[in-house]
Amino acid sequence: MRTDQEILGLILQIAKKLQVDAVALSGSRTDTKAPKDEFQDYDVVYVVENFEELISDLSWLDQFGDRLIEQHNILGNRRLYLMLFEDGNRIDLTLCPKEHMKEWVDSEAAYTVLIDEKSLFESYSPSPERFWIHPASNSDFEKTCNEFWWVSTYVVKGICRKQVIYSTDHLYGICQQELLKVLAWQVASDRGTVDIGKNYKYLFNYLPIEKEKEFSALLDFSSLDKITQSLLATMEFFHQEAQYLAQKMGFKYEKEVAEKMIEYAEENLLNH
Repeated sequence: MRTDQEILGLILQIAKKLQVDAVALSGSRTDTKAPKDEFQDYDVVYVVENFEELISDLSWLDQFGDRLIEQHNILGNRRLYLMLFEDGNRIDLTLCPKEHMKEWVDSEAAYTVLIDEKSLFESYSPSPERFWIHPASNSDFEKTCNEFWWVSTYVVKGICRKQVIYSTDHLYGICQQELLKVLAWQVASDRGTVDIGKNYKYLFNYLPIEKEKEFSALLDFSSLDKITQSLLATMEFFHQEAQYLAQKMGFKYEKEVAEKMIEYAEENLLNH
């Protein structure tokens, strides 16, 4: 596996050959809280003037090495090239036209400039607040509660119809995300604005280990029976944590609605 120095040296060497105007590194390699391991990507941006020329012939990507697999994506005015190499390294390379730099900067919580001879980054600054959680307002809280209980009915419907993917998507993708939001608001209610990281990856650093274990136990979606168990446990967990936050913050919580929704789920799932 090529070392950090070798990969970073190669990134800069290729940038010079391509006459790239500026290079920056973002992601976990610029995050002091992120664990250091062999799975860390190199999240790199090349800021260029010859954008159209570079995207029309991608043979220059071969200079990075032999790829096991890759993926090319369009992100607004940028192009993203995800590359996993045979030696295990991974580079996520964004090609960004100079005139659309703000698009990239606004998408990043932090970054380190590696090359910028024309001082293109001077007028920009990263957005560390991108993953900050702020104390909730009453309307924020009411909206999250409504979304959680409403979408839980979709999960019930999916389970009753034996639709594993549909049920899992709504349960994890929406309901459990709203639960994570409530837990994050609990942290913010004690600490003020807090950096919880992308996808809540630092959230449980601020909470008792028991809550992390309780949430982790919800993540078995391997069968309809497991999804059913997860949904019912998620509903009880949300009900418990939402009541706690409401009491602490003086928010209105529709306890009767929550209890009716739990009853609705139990009745329908037991009958199927």
